[in-house]
Formats: sequence, C-alpha cells, structure tokens
Amino acid sequence: MKMTGADALLKILEGYKVRHIFGYPGGAVLPLYDAILRNDRIQHILVRNEQSGAHAAAAYGKFTGQPGVCIGTSGPGATNLVTGITNAHMDSIPLLAITGQVDTSFIGRDAFQEADITGITLPVVKHNFLVKDPKQLIDTIYEAWHIANTGRKGPVLIDIPRNVFEATVDFEPRQEEVAIEGYKPTYEGNPAQIKKAIKMINQSERPLVLAGGGVIFSGASGEVEALAERFGMPVAWTLMGIGAYDETKELSLGMIGMHGMPYANYAVHHCDLLIAVGTRFGDRATGALHKFAKEAKIIHIDIDPAEIGKNVPVDLPIVGDAKKVLEAILPGLEKVDRSPWQEKIAELKASRRQVFKKTRLNPQTIISRLGDLFRGKIYVTTDVGQHQMFACQYFKVPEPNTFFTSGGLGTMGFGLPAAEGVALASCGERNVVCITGDGSFQMNMAEMATIGEHNLPVKILLMNNSSLNLVKQLQQFQCNERYSAINFTGNPDFKALAEAYPNMETYRISREEEIDAVLTEALSHPRPSLIECMISNEDIVYPIVPAKKGLDEMIGVEKW
Repeated sequence: MKMTGADALLKILEGYKVRHIFGYPGGAVLPLYDAILRNDRIQHILVRNEQSGAHAAAAYGKFTGQPGVCIGTSGPGATNLVTGITNAHMDSIPLLAITGQVDTSFIGRDAFQEADITGITLPVVKHNFLVKDPKQLIDTIYEAWHIANTGRKGPVLIDIPRNVFEATVDFEPRQEEVAIEGYKPTYEGNPAQIKKAIKMINQSERPLVLAGGGVIFSGASGEVEALAERFGMPVAWTLMGIGAYDETKELSLGMIGMHGMPYANYAVHHCDLLIAVGTRFGDRATGALHKFAKEAKIIHIDIDPAEIGKNVPVDLPIVGDAKKVLEAILPGLEKVDRSPWQEKIAELKASRRQVFKKTRLNPQTIISRLGDLFRGKIYVTTDVGQHQMFACQYFKVPEPNTFFTSGGLGTMGFGLPAAEGVALASCGERNVVCITGDGSFQMNMAEMATIGEHNLPVKILLMNNSSLNLVKQLQQFQCNERYSAINFTGNPDFKALAEAYPNMETYRISREEEIDAVLTEALSHPRPSLIECMISNEDIVYPIVPAKKGLDEMIGVEKW
C-alpha cells in the first residue's frame, strides 16, 4: 500500500507493539508529527527537553526489553538527544532515536538547523543511518530495530530528511526475521568452553558469582539464583546488575566497587573462582586492575566478544547469551561442600560494615526505611550523586528490572524522565520512586510538567542539602578539602515550585521521626508527588576505594 514515509514509520512501530514515543516537535519532523495526529495506536509523550525524551525512552526500553523510541528535530533537537543516546550506549539499553534532517537538497550547505547528527553520534551508537532515498526507508527502519534489539542491545539512530518523511513509499508489513549480512550475534556458548567452565566450578572451593547488567537483560536471574541456592555460591553484582539476585537473601553480597559493600569487595579479593556474567569490568567496579581478584581464576560470560579480555584478563572466555550459557552449565554442576566459604562470607557480612556519621536526618536512614516499607511494591529510579550510591547500598532490591539508574555515563538528570518512562511502560501498576538530589533534580525538573500532565504515579524523593555533595566528597579526599563550586546558594523553594505544576502533591521531611509517616502517606496514592528531605551536607558515602587501590583497600570500614 502507498503512504508517506512518516506514516510507514509509525506502521512499523505499531507492528513492534510500540505504545508510546517520547519527543519534541520542530520543523524537520513536522511531517512525522502530522502523521502522529492520524495514528490512534501510539501515544506521543511531549517531554520538555529532548534529553529527557531519550532518558524516558531508555528506561521504557529497559523495562519492556525492546527499544524505547524518542524523536528530535534537526540541529539542536538532535544534539540534545546525544547525552541520552550516550547513556543508553554505555548501559547497553535498546533505544531507537529518530531525528529529522533538512531536505536532502540542503544537506552539507549549513542550512538552518542542520547538524551532522550521524557523524556526531557515530562513537556512541550501536549503528546509525542517514536515509537520503525514500526507497531505502522501510528496510532501514526494520534493520535499525533489529540491530538495537539483538545481541548486546544498544541505541540506533535514524536520521530522516524532511522530504523523505513526506515522500510516498510502498509499504507492506513484514513478518520474517531481519537478516543483515555480517551481523549475527552469538547466543549459544561454545560446548567445549561450557565443559571447561563446569570442571572449573566443580573444583572450586570459594566461587563467587558476579552479576552484571547482562543477567537482567537476558532474563538470567533464575539461573543466578540456582547457582547460589543449589550450589552454595555467594552472589555480588555491579551497579547495572542490581536486582539480578534478591539482596535480602543470605548469599547476597551487594554491589562491588568504589562505593560497593565492604563484604562484597572482600569476597572478590578472597574468592578462588570468579564467575563474571554480563559485565564489562568497568573501572569503578574493579579498582586497580592489577590488584583485582588476584587469588581467583576468572570465567567471563558475555554476549559481546569485544568485552572479554578488554579490561581484565580472563582464564576462560565464553561468548553467548547469559541465560543460555548458564542453562548449559547448570546440569553439569556437582553439589560441593562449600560451608567453610559460606561461613567466611557470613563472617565478612557481620564484621565488615561501612561507617557513617550520624546527622539530624541521614539519607541512609530514609532510603533504608523506604525499602523496609515498600520493598517489592515499587519501582525505583535514581539520579547520580551520593543519593544514588546510598540507594545502591541501603534499599536492598529484591527482584530484577525494578531498579533503574545511570551506570557507565553517570548522567545527572536521568532519574526523573526515567521515572516517567517506567511509569508508562508499566501502565502505572506500581508507584515509581525517583531518588534524586537537588543538583541532579534541577537538570531536568521541568519533567514535573510531563508527569503532572499525564498524572503518572511518580514520587520524587528529593535529598536537599544545597550542595553537590559527591563532588564535595571527592574534593575532600582528592583536593585536601579545597571546596570549589559545590554549594547552591540560590536553590528555589522546591516544595512551592512543585505545587505550581499540575496534579503535584508535596511533602517535607525534616526529622528522622517523620520518615515513616510521610513516606506512608505519600505512597498511599498514585498521584505524582514531591517528598523533600532536608538533609545535611556532611554525609559521606563509605566505603571508598581510593584511586590506584585494590578493592580490599577501602577506607570508611569497620576494623576486622
């Protein structure tokens, strides 16, 4: 059938069961927005900044497991997407970014709002396309979706000139799987490597499972649970692996790394076999590479062969999907008495706790009580800063795909648009709590308008200390307490500001005694809300693994 390129794009997205797209209109995408008016199956969410659209779409994509979709016009609209695209790239999140471009006859002439967005984004996408010929549009859209949603998932950008949106194309829906020459991700692990892994695991006395984001993307949490509970292996995780294993269970150790749980870091140091699943061994997780897991042999399972051996030398590489590889390993494993190792883990958990200064209202206490009251009943997003690390340490996530944060890029401003993406993707089945700080919140706080407009069940848990406190902490330890540009002396009254937006309810916590009552009231209903917590700027995230130190060389940990 014949239709415009813009209509064909929406038809293809319909076929992939896309229900929402996040965007901001402009001249080069006017034909697409005109087509959106004619479409009654996809709801457009008008964000207040294109970066917010990319973050919301990324969180939507992580929740659903298939690409979230965002739109930006040419020039500044497209470049505003770059931070969100880069964030998705670093965290392997499926994302389809659609940008408008000036007419093909103007490309390369410095036309109004022209930017070479394919050139700009080349280092931060899995792939991108500039569609100059309308005859190539249909194939390109199907290929882009396939690339974003297979193998190691990631962002794909399609740059579409305005006249290609307007052109008439022949469109017929496709059911067959897309095949791209030279692109065939490996999902099944090599049988010989699987046998070696089974032998190494059966011979190990002190194995440790390290779960990364790949465990969650592949749906391998059940297999990780089996490793832990059938074969006595403790589980730690990276920032992106939070939720891969129930943190309230005995064999859970928590996050490793610079601000990881002390006993998780010590377990990495003492294990004799590290089974790393779906992780890229980022520097914040490993500490000094030459000191990382020196007593252990390492099995590294990852769907991306480029990640294996890139940062940490490994003894046994297995390329494949985490779930499929673990499914192949589990039947060959033997029950081994690992009680001495389990006793060592229990001892580490009992004796190696991080310390913190008791202030009038500790964010650690607020987040702990949030978990105690609502664990398993809410979704959580975070921004980036001390509050993010406290959330990783104290909330105790019980299930996969319920905790959403910016890992590799560490993007302030991610949390609030991510919350709206999760709320829409989940159809409002749970409240979504965005844990944020006053610095991060002000990056994209205009999304209160989007959240209020759609009356989404988003609760903003704002830690207000009038400071960029994670930067302050870095300056304390790295700059001999010389503090530069970290105090906010002109913060607005956030409670009053939130009340100016539609449908927003507001609360304030000033004392520890108020925490339970305010949280219970604010989360008793599905209306969007701001909960402002008046905390101190004296808090420090412990432990800290200093630069060039190993994971066992933490500061801010109780003595043995």
